[in-house]
Amino acid sequence: MRLASPRVPLPFRFGYSKAQHGPILLLAPVAVLLLLFCLPLLYVFLRAREAGWDASWQLLMRPRVLELLANTITLDLTVTLGSVVLGVSTAWFIERTNLPGRKVWNVLVTLPFAVPAFVSGYSWISILPRIEGFFGAALVLTFSYYPLVHLPVAAAFRNMDPALEETSRSLGYGRLATFTRVTLPHLRPALAGGAVLVALHMLAEFGALAFLNYDTLTVAIFDQYEVAFNSAMAAILTFVLLLLCLMVLVLEFRVRGGFSYEHSRKSVSGTLEKIDLGAATPWVLGAFTVLVAMAIGVPMGSLTYWIATGSSAAFDLPEIGSALYATVGFGLGGATLATLFALPLVILAVRYKGFFSSLSDRLPYFIHSLPGLVIGLTFVFFSVRYVNPLYQTVVLLLLGYAMLYLPLAQSSIRGVLVLIPRQMEEMARSLGKTPPVIFFKVVLPLVWSGVGAGFALVSMKVMTELTATLILRPTGVDTLATKVWEHTNEVQYAASAPYAILLILISGLPVYLLTMRRAGRKKG
Repeated sequence: MRLASPRVPLPFRFGYSKAQHGPILLLAPVAVLLLLFCLPLLYVFLRAREAGWDASWQLLMRPRVLELLANTITLDLTVTLGSVVLGVSTAWFIERTNLPGRKVWNVLVTLPFAVPAFVSGYSWISILPRIEGFFGAALVLTFSYYPLVHLPVAAAFRNMDPALEETSRSLGYGRLATFTRVTLPHLRPALAGGAVLVALHMLAEFGALAFLNYDTLTVAIFDQYEVAFNSAMAAILTFVLLLLCLMVLVLEFRVRGGFSYEHSRKSVSGTLEKIDLGAATPWVLGAFTVLVAMAIGVPMGSLTYWIATGSSAAFDLPEIGSALYATVGFGLGGATLATLFALPLVILAVRYKGFFSSLSDRLPYFIHSLPGLVIGLTFVFFSVRYVNPLYQTVVLLLLGYAMLYLPLAQSSIRGVLVLIPRQMEEMARSLGKTPPVIFFKVVLPLVWSGVGAGFALVSMKVMTELTATLILRPTGVDTLATKVWEHTNEVQYAASAPYAILLILISGLPVYLLTMRRAGRKKG
């Protein structure tokens, strides 16, 4: 397959613009968004400056900082590699083989992402205390995050033009050569996008690592803020975390490349023949069963055990109902705001070439690598000083959610938009259609599946978010995640279990609907 040439700007104007970097009606909202996303960077800089440059350098050179850096990199690489192996394997067996019950397995292998990592962490540690440390952290977090690779890679398998592999096979290439020469390059955008999300999630992970007793930069940042009250040291550590994020994004950009992957489907058969597993079927089914049992069965089994046997078990229905209402409301609100932010940003990044579009496309991934604690303290810092009426309001909390999880909506929308030929928009323009009509009648319907996928992923992550919620929530408002944290901090595992189970169930609903919708669309 010959990749298309690097993208060129589409003559698609929402307003007057002399440059080829995008129309003004796209640039304006993205510019506002860009300024908003610069606030955490400004906050880190201001806090770090308080220590002075000489003192900051001495703090950076401490053996403890180097140890935290090594721990963070080692765990990040291990979990990302493990997630790629698991995610690609599950996607391939489900989408490309005759595995029995593929539709059910597609849902089951995706559900671990609905289990908050900190819930998985305390579930494992509560029944198996010896699992703490690097091994336990790598195991638990790989099970939590591999769906971030499985989802986009499975979608890429489904959307792949069958003619590509048919042509390769007709030229005499075997299945392995076809996979490495044709299939894998086609998966590169989805694989790189999923891997970078796993890597960035790992850089920002806190709750699970706190339970599993493995120190990384994020855990140390939380300790400096909450225990030592040393905001300067925490800012220095955050700066190191941002440098790691930069390395991840540069690597992802080089892997993905600057090419367009859009294509037209020209297969005669229209579908790819499923590979017969034959005698390997029981072994594959066994492997899937073990994976689901460890990723879903252990957390759910642990929570059920504590409800049944724990002395602190209690069911305060009004309190549970209030936490559930707040959790769902915040999830829907945060997902809506993140999706509205993501649409103009992705269109600008994909359809227009330039430094500004590239910067605005990459900056949210920077922020995504920051712990929710840093985002929360950033908003507290600026709201108290400059926009005090917003302090401890739902608006500020939703903005924090949108900033934290915008990349989830970005990657989902981008994965669909890059496959849409520009000629469709050019044709609509040649027929006299105005830019707003083209967007609502042509672009939006075609990217709607990506919008829905992004909305589902963001809503699920917002409902399970912990650290930013602890800082930014309005006074007296609790979510399911904060109630779980409150009880587990007091070693009341049974008391936290009802909140944790309910959190898993409601956050699993978007994932279930997402996978079922994709399966239904594929069947249709």
